[in-house]
Amino acid sequence: MEALSQILQLLFSGLTIGSIYALIAVGFVITYNITGVLNFAQGEFAMLGALISISLADAGVVLPVAVLLSVAGVVAIGGLFERLAIYPARRSPLTTLIIITIGVSIALRGLALFIWGTEPHSLRPFSGLPSLHWMGAVLLPQSVWAVAVSCLMIVTLYLFFERTYLGKAVTACVVNRFAARLMGIRPEKMSLVAITVSAGLGAIAGIIIAPISGASYNMGLMLGMKAFVAAVIGGLTNAPAAILGGFLIGIVESFTEGLWTTGFKDAISFGILLLVLFVLPNGIFAKATGKRV
Repeated sequence: MEALSQILQLLFSGLTIGSIYALIAVGFVITYNITGVLNFAQGEFAMLGALISISLADAGVVLPVAVLLSVAGVVAIGGLFERLAIYPARRSPLTTLIIITIGVSIALRGLALFIWGTEPHSLRPFSGLPSLHWMGAVLLPQSVWAVAVSCLMIVTLYLFFERTYLGKAVTACVVNRFAARLMGIRPEKMSLVAITVSAGLGAIAGIIIAPISGASYNMGLMLGMKAFVAAVIGGLTNAPAAILGGFLIGIVESFTEGLWTTGFKDAISFGILLLVLFVLPNGIFAKATGKRV
């Protein structure tokens, strides 16, 4: 019974952090499919979302409003990033664009260090409900919030891309940029949509993890790297597969930390990435969840 409760506890923890990786990984996939760029500033959007919401909440803004303002602010930052950095260099080599995103990531981290300092900050839980106990395992209400909000955002994204004109325009650019141009769709404008949506997803991910693990100026670096691993493992061109990759990485890390040692959880994640790149470079879920067009 004790072993079962430990497994359940680790599974709950893995699903919680996996939901965060999944949201950020979807941001990677959306940006990559529209712009062809791997946006390594994606993790910093999560960091900014967490720290801005914490500052607003500490200033007396009610939590729901603080969350909305934080997401809106990060979306605006994402839009500026696309217009001022990505759009002017859109005809540059891919390596140049990737270096630009790395440079923006470093700049945002430095700005956060200047504003919030090195001390970690915490956000109060979304609700004051007591923890849930099931078969000896403890499930925190914030963990339920994390998984529920992530699933809600994934469903919302599906409805956006499948049921709205703007979403279908973005999807058209993914399927065939040349044909989309012939239909009057400008991929350059869709790039702005893709990066702002990705920035919003990152902000939400940072906000829902802040009450669990806290927030600091450098939290985005590792979140972004783990989400990138999840996106590559699932398949960079397939959002549902990237979501599965996020949950997979979260669960693997949780069990590695709980049954082995904390020091090896990062090594295991990146080891899985290398293995997948060698054996299945298109992602382990690419075939199972691919879409025929």
